[in-house]
Amino acid sequence: MAYSAVDWLAMVIVLCASLVQAWLGIGFALLGAPLLYLLNPGYVPGPLLLLGFALAACMTLGNRQTLAWRRPMPAILARLPGAWCGGLLLGLLPSAWLGLLLGVCVLLTTVSSYRWLEIQCIPRNLAVAGFFSGLLGTATAVGGPPMALVYQTCERLSTRDELAAFFLLTTPVSLLFLSYQGRLPPDYLSTSCKLAPAVLAGYGLARCLDGRIDRHSPRQLLLLLSLLASGWLLASSLWQLLS
Repeated sequence: MAYSAVDWLAMVIVLCASLVQAWLGIGFALLGAPLLYLLNPGYVPGPLLLLGFALAACMTLGNRQTLAWRRPMPAILARLPGAWCGGLLLGLLPSAWLGLLLGVCVLLTTVSSYRWLEIQCIPRNLAVAGFFSGLLGTATAVGGPPMALVYQTCERLSTRDELAAFFLLTTPVSLLFLSYQGRLPPDYLSTSCKLAPAVLAGYGLARCLDGRIDRHSPRQLLLLLSLLASGWLLASSLWQLLS
């Protein structure tokens, strides 16, 4: 399997995004989607969703604990109609508008992560977050931000385990809706297989670093990278629209 310079750069992005999500429970699509979209719009949403599913499976199996699905169940159920709406949205928006939506989504999530908003992790809020996670996750592959808002005050390890269960159980729904509506490119499986080693490497590195680094450092890095990525994507999408 031959790798181009773009493929190697995509591998680095996926590895870093996998490392962040495997340690924090969130951040794979938040970091990966804007940067991969700029490299090649074909990476989003199909391949990125499939890679996110593989990472969630690694996290769930690697923790060797019972699947933590009980608390996020309202979000899991609400993601079904959200994923359907996201598939419809993907068919209505041109690539520039889709990139603009993705950039705004990441930017708003980054700003809100500074605790300007504090949302309780209760069933009603989980259901709302699950719906919008399905909508955004299917349309842009960035389904984490709504869930991150609900879980922002929860303990890191429980957040990591419950979000891993959420993405493991719900990401296939988004992929099925995209496939049913003909929104998956024919080569998305081969593209995903090319980048899959980076997911495993990022997950393995996170396991090695767990407990050895300060818990706040990766979060600050995530916010900084997300802010830069969203700004870059917004500027690129606006340039396409204006030109």
